[in-house]
Amino acid sequence: MSTTLLKQRLADPRPVTAPGIYDAMTACLAEAAGFEALYVSGAAIAYTRLGRPDIGLVSMTEMAETVALIRDRVALPLVVDADNGHGNALNVQRTVRMFERAGATAIQLEDQTLPKRCGHLQGKSLISAAEMAGKIRAAVDARASEETLIIARTDAVATDGLQAALDRAAIYAESGADILFVEAPRDREQMARIVQVLGSACPLMANMVEGGDTPISTSGELGQMGFRLVIFPGGIARALARTAQDYYRSLAAHGSNAPFSNRMFDFTELNAVIGTPEMLALGRRYEEKQA
Repeated sequence: MSTTLLKQRLADPRPVTAPGIYDAMTACLAEAAGFEALYVSGAAIAYTRLGRPDIGLVSMTEMAETVALIRDRVALPLVVDADNGHGNALNVQRTVRMFERAGATAIQLEDQTLPKRCGHLQGKSLISAAEMAGKIRAAVDARASEETLIIARTDAVATDGLQAALDRAAIYAESGADILFVEAPRDREQMARIVQVLGSACPLMANMVEGGDTPISTSGELGQMGFRLVIFPGGIARALARTAQDYYRSLAAHGSNAPFSNRMFDFTELNAVIGTPEMLALGRRYEEKQA
């Protein structure tokens, strides 16, 4: 799916599943698996690039640089986590312009204060709904193309309850958001209520976090409920962290990769995955003299 078709695709009842990625390698692996869109996860970047939790430590420029590297590698739509826009409405505008130029197809903004926290961590605090509405209007004004979608996320379920989250999301839709994201509903009843109240306003996004506050469902189940965009943002980082932990322990214990070899690519296999033969062949084309 080209980056210009995401808006059209979200009108389809079949949900778009966007796995979390954090660099160009995870992006190309996810693309090869057949996904239609990818989610550039701020949490996964914090985990892998900084070795730190998702508490607002990743900067706007670090995110933009990462998005640009991913966009250079894959053509799929990129849904990009912009945290709370890295400041006020003017900061939001700079963030939107920078992320859009880097290759973002959709930009997710949340209504937390600075510093933010992962949506499934406790102790969050929010800005006012009016301030967030202004930030959404600023984002809409700043984008160069209407094909760049603005996702409005509210974390109010954790701080003020479901009804407050629904009220905020409705205000955000009126302010110009293209997609609504009510973060961390506690059960399927709350999820059904989100769809019932907001489903006619905008496409709805759901977030699946293993061990988080929201019950885990398949993208198909969420599509049947009425969600149109389903993200699995940190799953890849958790999977790779577990694998890496096992790998390093094995190497430390055995002094060799041999016991772990059936769980890893060898040199030739990895080069095939990342396209080394094709790139070398392309380079040779430019070395040849033209007639």
